[in-house]
Amino acid sequence: MTPTPEPSTPTTGILGSTYRKLTMGIVATVSFIAFEAMAVATAMPKAVPDLDGMELYAFAFSSFFTTSLLALVVSGEICDRRGPKLPILIGATTFAAGLLLAGGARAMWPFLAGRATQGFGAGMVIVALYVTVGRSYDEHRRPRVFAAMSAAWVLPSIVGPLVAGLLADHASWRWVFLGLAPFVLLPITLMLPSVRAIDGPPASGPVIRKRRVPLAFAAALAMGLLQYAGTRADVLALVLCGVAAVLLIPSVPKLLPIGALRLRRGLPTVVVMRGILAGSFFGAEAFLPLILVAERGLSSTLAGLSLTGGALGWVLGAWYQGRSTTSVPRHLLVRVGCGIVATAIACLALILIPFVPAATAAVVWTLGAVGMGMAMASVSVLLFQLSPPEEHGTNSAALQMCDNLGTITFVGLAGAIFGSAHSVEHTAAPQATTGASTWTYLVILGIMAALAAFGSWAAGRVRPQAAHHDGPATTATSAAPHVGS
Repeated sequence: MTPTPEPSTPTTGILGSTYRKLTMGIVATVSFIAFEAMAVATAMPKAVPDLDGMELYAFAFSSFFTTSLLALVVSGEICDRRGPKLPILIGATTFAAGLLLAGGARAMWPFLAGRATQGFGAGMVIVALYVTVGRSYDEHRRPRVFAAMSAAWVLPSIVGPLVAGLLADHASWRWVFLGLAPFVLLPITLMLPSVRAIDGPPASGPVIRKRRVPLAFAAALAMGLLQYAGTRADVLALVLCGVAAVLLIPSVPKLLPIGALRLRRGLPTVVVMRGILAGSFFGAEAFLPLILVAERGLSSTLAGLSLTGGALGWVLGAWYQGRSTTSVPRHLLVRVGCGIVATAIACLALILIPFVPAATAAVVWTLGAVGMGMAMASVSVLLFQLSPPEEHGTNSAALQMCDNLGTITFVGLAGAIFGSAHSVEHTAAPQATTGASTWTYLVILGIMAALAAFGSWAAGRVRPQAAHHDGPATTATSAAPHVGS
């Protein structure tokens, strides 16, 4: 079905009468997913011991991401063939069912099944939301919609951990899951009329692809094996890493646009940029609270406040790229955003110096998050400028997959570096808490800063070869290369 023509003028805002219910539904859905992400991490230390499953603690997180990776591809295929309505309904229902299953679990394995179900639902929904944005909003409104989606993370980032902590301490950790489940389907009712209007394959017809779902299953299984291997320090871990490599090497390139791993100009580089940004930023962010607690003696609460500033900075950057008066070409927004992230990560090393105020971390990370918000939202806008309608679902799935793979890979790499160094330092000097560990943090921050700096260079390749310039909200559009099949 061809999308219904928009009866509004270009000046109509995303909260005008034409778009109000759809925009509110999208933002509310993202908010619920964000709240779950922020709250669950707080509740997990209570939930897992209560279920007598400490040996499976890591799986409470990895099971979510593993099934989410598979769902991204499944959702993309359905969106391109049938439209976004079915993935939204399946994803929201599955996500709510996972919350109920996890909240009612009496043992660890049912709890993990609930987390895996949540992950699958979240993966289905997020790709369908991207496709809905691509089909429902024109190129002038999409930057503002992506800014609103970024803003949807602010409130959950601030109140999610607090609410979850209060529930876990004074009621039960189960309410973190059960209390959210009844509300998940509410925003879907706001979106459905608009989603029905743009449902169905594009007028040009869907692109037929083969073997993508089995390839996605192989990639998801490989990432699950890698995450499990990261919890072990024996021969089995090496074997699992080898099996994961055998699964990943042939599958991932075929799930991304052709030439993505070679940074081919245009869409392939746009997709990879998402993984570069996510890997560098979250790889550093994962260790920021630890640095503040272990090296500067801050409480966990004060260390966590540094991340709150990051959430606010992200929204500010996304808001800037979405302004109608922003005159910076979009590829430069990505390049500058990466440069800001690289600079911020490098400057985090300053807090390892004792006389530098610890509050510097919050300021630096807020500024770094401005760069992330600006670059990440711009990458999302570029995706739809360079994707034909019949590949919106597949390319949205590839974008989200790179986000997941980049985060898992570089957070895992940072964890491996820290774990190995910590073991060596503890063996050599059991009482030492500083000195060599400082160099460990510097190595981690250096790698993440270098990755973001590389992204600043690679951002020049998001423009197709034929594009000589692009405006603030447009990029020269060319036929996007098909995703490998």
